Parts: sequence; C-alpha cells; structure tokens
Amino acid sequence: MTDSVATPPTRPSGPRADRPLSRGRTDTWRHPAWVRLAHWLNVVAVVVLIMSGLNILLAHPHLYWGVRSTFADPWVSIPPIPNWLLIPQGRNLAEARNWHFLFAWIFVLNGLAYLLLGLVTRRFGRRLWPTRADLKGIGPSVVEHARFHFPTDDHARSYNVIQKLTYLAMILIVLPMMLVTGLSMSPGFNAVGGVLLDIMGGRQSARTLHFISAGLIVGFILIHVGLVIWTGLFNNMRSMVTGWFVIEPPGSTAGPRLRRRRPTDAGDAS
Repeated sequence: MTDSVATPPTRPSGPRADRPLSRGRTDTWRHPAWVRLAHWLNVVAVVVLIMSGLNILLAHPHLYWGVRSTFADPWVSIPPIPNWLLIPQGRNLAEARNWHFLFAWIFVLNGLAYLLLGLVTRRFGRRLWPTRADLKGIGPSVVEHARFHFPTDDHARSYNVIQKLTYLAMILIVLPMMLVTGLSMSPGFNAVGGVLLDIMGGRQSARTLHFISAGLIVGFILIHVGLVIWTGLFNNMRSMVTGWFVIEPPGSTAGPRLRRRRPTDAGDAS
C-alpha cells in the first residue's frame, strides 16, 4: 500500500505518453514549454526585484504604519545588508529604482501571461485546484510534510494538497498584494489612481505591507528550493528544463516511510 494520501492522476497519452525506463522507473511529461519559460523568467525577475528592493529599502531602513514616517519608534528597523545582496552594488537609490521598475513590469507581464494560459488550458483546475478528497486528506498531508516524507512513486505525478494550497496562496494573495502595494507607492500611478494609497492606510503602511509580501516570497523560495533539493534536485531541475519527470517504482519516497493503517484492517500497519 502506498504511503501517500493523494490519488495519482490519469497517465498522459499521445505524443507525451509515459516512457518506460530501467529498474521499474517511468519518464512522464510534467511541464509544457510555457510553464517552464514563465518559471525561469520569474526566477530572474524575482531575484532582481528582491536585490534592487533591498537597495531601495536601505535608503531609509525603517518601517512604519500610517501616512508618515516620524523617524521615531519605527515598527521595525532593517540591519545592515552586505553589498553582494544589492543591485546595483553599493547604495544607489536612483539606479536601484530603475532596475526595480523594469523587472517589476517583466514580472507583471509574465505573470499575466501565465495566468491567462493557465486558465485557457485549464491547467490550474487540473494541477492546482484542490479536490474534496485533497482537503479531507490535509491532516495526514501535514504530518507527512512535518516528517519530511514525500512520495517519489506514482503519487508524485500530482501536487499534494499542501503544495496546491501554497501555490494558490502565492498566486492569488501574496503576489497580488505585492503588486497592489507597489503600485500604491508609485507617484505616477497615484496621479490616476490614488485611492489605492487610502485603501492601504497611507504610504508607510503600503511600504510595510510591500516588505511583508517580499518576506513571504523569500520564505516561499527558501522552502521551495529546499524541497526541490530534498525530493531530487536533478529530477526536479530536469523537469523544469525539458518537461520530463522520472517516476520511481511503487513505494519509493524521498524521506522515511510512514506507518499507515490499512483501510481493510484497522489492526494492521502497512
């Protein structure tokens, strides 16, 4: 019996059908070209946005709530940041803003194209939207994640419920909040849509919410990269470069196997 609570999806057919490999493994098609392109464009854009954003933040490394910065009792103060984490190297607010705005547009346009294609191809519904069965299995899925147990067999064909909810939260909540708070601080945008700044509670609140959004994105990236390494760096990278992903033989996992009760015998453990 498998340890995963997820139900593996239907195997692809046609020109992208599974390809048998040695030792009981299977090569399966996972990511189309537009997903891979959007992913790598996002990687570049987000890295530049974070590094240039840090440079902008250092022009006044304190965060407040409300309309004004009083230079007294900030909500949080940012410690010194090494130059190698900044774009451009060293403190340069004007140039950092140029980098930030350029790659913000790249990020937004790439994200809109990704959303449109995801809806048109129904990939979001198939790959990301959790089913009732997924939501009912959220408890065991949390336990598996807490124990760093991740199946690499047939159940790795689909995202588990934690992955689905996390990706949806990033796509539908965190990234839009980053965009809206960024726009609300733009003098050019305020000239035509200044109401955003009022909704945010003032420029300083918008700046703080922008920083919080960036922190959530950085946290997501760190966890995402860590799990990519844990569950098979070469296989995951290969799937995001070529589109093909290797499924291991039944029962294979990237972590310790969990003992789970059989549905037909409450007294036996698998």
